[in-house]
Amino acid sequence: MPRHTPLASLVAALLLTGACAGSPTSSPSALPQPAPASPVGSAAAGSAGAGSAGVGSAIEADAMSGIDVVFLSTMVGHSERTLQIVRLARDRVRDDALRTLAAAVEATEADELAAMRGWLPTTGPGASAAAHHHDGHGDDAALDRLRTAPDADVDRVLRDVLADHQRSAADLARSHVGVGRNERVRDLARRIEQSRTAEVDLLRGTGTP
Repeated sequence: MPRHTPLASLVAALLLTGACAGSPTSSPSALPQPAPASPVGSAAAGSAGAGSAGVGSAIEADAMSGIDVVFLSTMVGHSERTLQIVRLARDRVRDDALRTLAAAVEATEADELAAMRGWLPTTGPGASAAAHHHDGHGDDAALDRLRTAPDADVDRVLRDVLADHQRSAADLARSHVGVGRNERVRDLARRIEQSRTAEVDLLRGTGTP
């Protein structure tokens, strides 16, 4: 049975929702604005500067299109998996730079996760989309690989697993920039694409001579 990547799943979901998704009907002020990105005290942490905090209650169901709801819901699942990855390995990481980067990723995505959950509708036409697009955000085998890695291999395995995972997030975000309807959600997607791409570059460079 073929394995569907997160990007393929999102594209399929976008195709399904695109026909019935209109442009946002509410004013721009109806959607909470994420806090500006702020680097976390080091070059590694700076790559994760798309954090958002202080988001209030869920927005009105008509404030964004179905495409935007699918993207946010998919990214919620993806960020939940990111937190699983970094928390599984954080107490075993040996390399200081990798530990700093992992801590920055965790802090940033915890903030983003709270923001995106606050943006998602809990009632109305978009609610069903928000509830059913949380699968396919990483391979369970990758978590098992990290969980069972010997102490001497944890840094290398974390770099591999997290780099692959963050690359898929960058792909998801890049796709949404081209098809999203709500400008603030698209802006979040742009910042996610930039931060995850920078993280992948750092992960590939961390721990090398």
